[in-house]
Amino acid sequence: MIGIGIYVKNSPAAVALYQAAFGLEMGYHVLNGDGTYFHSELQRNGEPFCSVVEAKRDTYAHVHPIELGVDFDDRSKLERAFALLSDGGRVELPIGELPWSPCAAIVIDRFGVRWFLSMPQHRPAEGWSPEDEA
Repeated sequence: MIGIGIYVKNSPAAVALYQAAFGLEMGYHVLNGDGTYFHSELQRNGEPFCSVVEAKRDTYAHVHPIELGVDFDDRSKLERAFALLSDGGRVELPIGELPWSPCAAIVIDRFGVRWFLSMPQHRPAEGWSPEDEA
């Protein structure tokens, strides 16, 4: 298992957003003196999902962005997460079908975290290529 740590400014707001978008519960956590998170463990169904940490000024300016993928078993749950994450964020790929997913979207939330949201994966037809979509 690979642990995912998300470093953001305004970690309490990020925690609240991710809890609402993905149905997460707060696990073990430690607060800084200003009420931000020194460490927070978010879980879904008792399983680790990610941790959220308050980013120190300019500490992560050199880090290249990553994309976090979350699979959903229900389109309405995906749409809810998309709506929450895109509020104040930026939509990179609106909700739609992809050759490998019946429903997917990409959104960068207001904290600068890029999310790939998708329904269960499937393989495209044999011989498919990106040029087929052009």
